[in-house]
Amino acid sequence: MAAKKKKKNGKIIRYRKPLNVNIGMIIFALIFVYMSFSVYTYLKKEKIQFYEVVEGGIVNDQEYTGLILRDEEVKYTDRAGTINYYVREGRRASVGTTVYSIDETNEMAAYLQQNAADQTLSTENLENIKKQLSAFNMNFDEEHFSTVYDTKYSLDALVLEYANFDTADSLAVMEAAGISFTQVRADQAGTVSYMIDSFEDLEPSQVEASMFDRSNYKSTILRAGDTVENGGAAYKVAVSDKWSILFPMSDEDISRYSGRETLEVTFNGSDLTISGDFSIITGADGGSYGQIDFNKYMVDFLSDRFVDFEIVSDKVDGLKIPISSVTEKEFYLVPKEYLDTGGDSTESGFLKETYSENGTSVVFTPATLYYETEDYYYIEDGGETGFTSGDYIVKPESSERYQIGAKATLEGVYNMNKGYTVFKQIDILASNNEYYVVRKNMDYGLSVYDHIVLDASTVEEGKLIYQ
Repeated sequence: MAAKKKKKNGKIIRYRKPLNVNIGMIIFALIFVYMSFSVYTYLKKEKIQFYEVVEGGIVNDQEYTGLILRDEEVKYTDRAGTINYYVREGRRASVGTTVYSIDETNEMAAYLQQNAADQTLSTENLENIKKQLSAFNMNFDEEHFSTVYDTKYSLDALVLEYANFDTADSLAVMEAAGISFTQVRADQAGTVSYMIDSFEDLEPSQVEASMFDRSNYKSTILRAGDTVENGGAAYKVAVSDKWSILFPMSDEDISRYSGRETLEVTFNGSDLTISGDFSIITGADGGSYGQIDFNKYMVDFLSDRFVDFEIVSDKVDGLKIPISSVTEKEFYLVPKEYLDTGGDSTESGFLKETYSENGTSVVFTPATLYYETEDYYYIEDGGETGFTSGDYIVKPESSERYQIGAKATLEGVYNMNKGYTVFKQIDILASNNEYYVVRKNMDYGLSVYDHIVLDASTVEEGKLIYQ
């Protein structure tokens, strides 16, 4: 009998290979750590944004709301009845022209209603209506919603006027039909309007600030087909092409426009730009108001009492920089006659007194000139190697001395062309909410395409930008 095999009872143990660390793995790990650190440092590093200086200009157009005054006169009826018009808004009527008629018996109204179905608007009529709607759409302001109703009344009147028998032939037809009405003819030549308010007789010296509150303004649009009372307003006539705009002026406005005899004006929602004679007047309330007088385009604003406009200022050209890039810095003032050059070099500086055990001596010390006036150079505090308050400098070829101490402040920006920030002085010519326009071709100043720090508050002078 074969001997039985003995079964071994034991655990299976996994063989662990020894960790083989070679030089390649070490180098890779070091590179990985370095790259991770570099990325982290870059992400955490404060970013200095720059702006490239360009040539440009600023036009500071000032916006105003003006009150329109014209040489105009309201005409009144001498009887009651239904009124119909025969001269369109903005058209000129000579003396003797039939402007409107009064229907006291209502026969004319019945005749017009009976024949209304035969009336159609011409292409010219429709174009005029479209122009009014387009102008309203361009100038609409939600803060002055009441203009919606004014425009509605104006369009209603226009359509009724177009639908009327507005020719002499039509009046003759009605007279032949035995219809009773009274024709009223113009007793004064001028441009006809049907917008009536309380400002027709207003003189410039009577203007007050409350008159510019549109929420209190009321006007009436006279319409064909309305019933008028005896002595009621029938229409008004502007007898001259001369007209004026009055507007309130602040102290800043008075300073800005004082001494000007003419101003150039552009109107909101229109490409019309015109010049007018300018003057500053005192209103009834003692306030200062600007008055701009024109002698043409009166008819374009005949139906308006208020107008939004801009005064076009002279354009200022130079170098355009952001407001955020501007900062201030203090400098020492040094008389210009103390400037010297150092030996064989052309480097500028001053002869500074130094003191030692051997006595007093004079050493040429270079200095960066940041700005100059008629009498002084502006130099910065140079610490141990430059100039500080209390130092004495000596006038070349003279024994005269000057003690450094007087200071002045300059506006400027930080130029970063060299990889670190350098203060450059500026002379501001004009500004708006975002930019300054500064003088170009200045000594010690900026040039086109210079790179400057966008936000001057984030750096200081001498800061390294590229590391």
